[in-house]
This record gives sequence, C-alpha cells and structure tokens, in this order.
Amino acid sequence: MRLMTKRFFGHFALMLALSLFAWVPFATAQVPMAKKQVPGFYRMMVGQFEVTALFDGAFEMDVGLMMNATVPEMQEMLARRYIDGDKVQTAINAYLVNTGQNLVLIDVGCGILFGPERGRLFDNLKESGYTPEQVDTILLSHMHPDHLGGLVDADGKIRFPNAKIYAHKLESEYWLSEKRAAEAPDDTVRGRFKAAQDSTAPYRKAGRWHTFDHRDEVVPGIRAVSTAGHTPGHTTFRINSDEERFFVLGDLVHSYAIQFARPDIAIAFDVDPKQAVLTRYKVFNLAVKYKWLVAGQHLPYPGIGHIGSNGDGTYTWLPIQKQPQ
Repeated sequence: MRLMTKRFFGHFALMLALSLFAWVPFATAQVPMAKKQVPGFYRMMVGQFEVTALFDGAFEMDVGLMMNATVPEMQEMLARRYIDGDKVQTAINAYLVNTGQNLVLIDVGCGILFGPERGRLFDNLKESGYTPEQVDTILLSHMHPDHLGGLVDADGKIRFPNAKIYAHKLESEYWLSEKRAAEAPDDTVRGRFKAAQDSTAPYRKAGRWHTFDHRDEVVPGIRAVSTAGHTPGHTTFRINSDEERFFVLGDLVHSYAIQFARPDIAIAFDVDPKQAVLTRYKVFNLAVKYKWLVAGQHLPYPGIGHIGSNGDGTYTWLPIQKQPQ
C-alpha cells in the first residue's frame, strides 16, 4: 500500500512539474504589438485610368469654425455619428491619376506647414510605388496651404522636379497678389497668402507655373469644372475614361457628419460662404441624379464614394467598399 501511494504521488508530482514546465513558455511567449499603421494609399481603376488616393494626415477641427448653425446643433449631428465633443476629424487627401500618358497629382497636401502629424503624402506616394520624379502634372483644386504646402521641402526647394503646376487663373491672381495679402484682415489670412506665395515661388521662377480656365481639359481625360465659393477659382476635376466618370470635389465638404445632413452650413475658410453653400447643393443634386463616383479632399480617407439623397433636402455619404486586386 505504501509503495502504491509513493508511486502515485511520485507520478502526480512528475505530471505537475511537466504541466508547469509546459505552461511557463506559453505564459511568457507574448507577441509584441506591431505599433505601425499601413501605408496611406488606396488604389482603384476608372475606365483605363488608375486612381490612387494618398493620405496626407488629418486635423481635429473645431466645429466652432462652421457657420449657419449653433454648436449644440452641430454636436447633435456629430452624436448621430458617435462623435463626442465639439471637434471632428477631417482628413487631408490627394489623388494620383495615371492616365497612361500622364501621371497627374491632384493637390499635394500640407508639406511641413502644419507639423509632423500631417505632410505624409510624400512618403505615401513612394509607398504606393511611384516617385516624385515621375509626376509630370500637378493640378490644384485651390490654393489653400493644406493643398499646396507639399510642393516644397523644409528648405523651400522643389519636391516634384519634373512637374508642371496648374491652378485656375482666378486662384493664381487672388493668392499671388501682394496687394490682397497686405489687405488681409488678420495674421491667419495673411498666413494663407504667404503659404501660397512661398510654396509656388520656385516653380514660378522656373517657368513651370501655369493657369487654366474652367471647362479646360487640362490633360487628356481630366477637365476643370467650376465649383467656386470656397475660394474664387475653386475647381472640381472631372476624370473621364471609357465613359466612366470620377469627380474630385476638392473642399466642397469639410465635415461629412455635418454638411451632408446640413449642406447650408458653411465654414470660416470660405471666401464666399453664400456661394459655397449654393455650389454644394448644386453638386450634391447632380451627384445624386447621375450617380457620380466622387472623391473629397476632406472626406474620411480614402474619401471616395457616392452621395445619396434622403428625399428631404438632406444627404448621406456612401463610401466605397475596398475592391480586390
């Protein structure tokens, strides 16, 4: 009996030791967190054209910058999207279009103008498989700092050595005017003029600064469409290939959670708020009627989708779903 008991406890002790031995590495073999986000690019085809959305970063925007509604009204709209408080994220997107003949970049992000959390377009462009040297055309929807700051590096030197830069002639006349800059009402607005003038200066000096009119086909397959209001020459670009159309809207929307529900809400950055509201309604109605595929520089990345109507003067943002390769 004693021998059996001794064997039992000996066997039990051995099994316990083995189980503890097996448990120790399992308990300590924890996988470290990667702590790295995927590169910020998204790719799709429009007819024969390849479109790549490039992420430049994002702002936390104070809803107090929005006009024609109270802060509580806007907080209620944000709450419907599970956004608390009085700030909302607004992305900064740009769009690279490979037409087969041209490599066209629509807007270039902030560059170094707004700190290290933004200005990521340059790296994401390279991650997407292209280099700045391959870009031959840059189209500016307008000349605010978060759309043209990426033209130059920290030393004010050209970042796209083989690109011609195009902006609408009214944008160029307005933002490059020394007189208007001097008459700006405050330092914030003066800073926008300075950013426009400094970021474009080396291209203008090199003879690579060009302007277009609305309705111009700036490069084959990409036409400029007037969406003035946010700025004097604010432009939407219509991309057309194999009868497929894709509209890069620029700054028609700054907050998807607010301005689709209330298109009448303008923003403090609008040069002409009333015209900006009228333009937004017009484009929303056309996008619904013709089922346009659209992209927005401040819509949640990648900022591509459709606009739906609720039938009561309000609209819904319908983002695309990721497509397989």
